[in-house]
Amino acid sequence: MSDTPPPSKARKETLTSRIADDLRARILRGELPPGQKINLERLREETAVSVSPLREAVSRLVAEGLVSFEDQRGYAVTPVSSADLAEITHLRGELETMALEDAIAGGDLEWESEVMGTLYRLNRTERDPTRRATMEAWEEAHSAFHVALISGCRQPRLLQICTTLRRLQDRYRRLFLLSSNPDSQRSVESEHRAIAESATSRETARAKALLRAHIEATGAELRVRMEAAERAERITGSG
Repeated sequence: MSDTPPPSKARKETLTSRIADDLRARILRGELPPGQKINLERLREETAVSVSPLREAVSRLVAEGLVSFEDQRGYAVTPVSSADLAEITHLRGELETMALEDAIAGGDLEWESEVMGTLYRLNRTERDPTRRATMEAWEEAHSAFHVALISGCRQPRLLQICTTLRRLQDRYRRLFLLSSNPDSQRSVESEHRAIAESATSRETARAKALLRAHIEATGAELRVRMEAAERAERITGSG
């Protein structure tokens, strides 16, 4: 008996994946802001598909933490908060460094080449806040680098969790750090290079420490930006 799903089921899964990918991208780009309700009926009208694949797609994003669901209230883009950011940053620091350790132990020459190749592409990709196309290209290259870095990890469930946590922190970064922070003393490009070189040189302890510091520094910058945005909103609201 074949394990291949029937054509109708395969088409539905493909449609569900496409819808989930589109909604995920819109949330990460901030087009669907935190707290915004997701109306399935309106989505059905926009996409001209039935409610069933829409509900399945949104449920996937609930599992990823990008969408929340409450009885009587329905679906909404997950709100942001300092506590949530702190938890995401901590877990990502713990688990992504664990995945990196396994990747260093199990990665081969192809893994090394992928890490250095994605680093080169990232460093050569323009990032101009006034031009959205360059920002999207940089985001794609940035994600590819972090994916490549731990791709040698032999624990698929751990990789899946790391992907979810990276996307969640990326959402905060794209909401509050749309461009490089002019007040920052960091050189993110240098951080990426040091992590990649340590990993491919099999300097496990150093690579893990650098990756953790990189993740935590981003979390700290985000916290400062969030607090500034909240203060500005309170001042505007009180005025």
